[in-house]
Amino acid sequence: MSTIRVLLVDDHALFRQGLRSLLESEGMRVIGEAANGREAIRYAADTHPDVILMDIQMPELDGVKATQSILEIDPNAKVIMITMYRQDRYVFEAVKAGARGYILKDADATTLLDAIKRVAGGEALLDADMAQNVLDDFRDKREELPSEKHADLNERETMILKLLAQGFSNQDIALRLDISEKTVRNRLSEIFTKLQLNNRTQAALYAIREGIANLD
Repeated sequence: MSTIRVLLVDDHALFRQGLRSLLESEGMRVIGEAANGREAIRYAADTHPDVILMDIQMPELDGVKATQSILEIDPNAKVIMITMYRQDRYVFEAVKAGARGYILKDADATTLLDAIKRVAGGEALLDADMAQNVLDDFRDKREELPSEKHADLNERETMILKLLAQGFSNQDIALRLDISEKTVRNRLSEIFTKLQLNNRTQAALYAIREGIANLD
């Protein structure tokens, strides 16, 4: 994989500096730092980073609203939320909007680096608890993922959706199914259109809800 380009978004300068030192020591490139959501949107639009590490609570514009705006501009943006608490309500909203998952602020360096590499490679950081919590949240608010039955998908599309939900990158899916990455991207685009989904996170949640995949 080429050098991973990361945008750091957090209102604490010392925390950003610590992250920058860690990431750069591991060969990643920090292409920008933002202290609030508004700066994050501008930096993301200008630099198109491979991964955005986004703090939840910030002045002026919080991480959830910033993530929503960034994904409206670029639906392919890869955002990892940074939070103090696993059950942070805002994390659910960010994941529903299309964030690839979350990392706890007290996570160790190995966990953080692995998360960045996985997301840069196209994966989503959805564990079983988070997936269920987000699905419950949709239900509690009477919001729905599209109700189209996956019978509309052919066998190959169903397999691609299953592998996506299990956290495989486009490259891994291509290798497993002996097809090109371009074919995977095209098939995913067709799947999203058929099921009226906006991003990989929603697709993973849909697959879990419909029993196409599980995270056990």
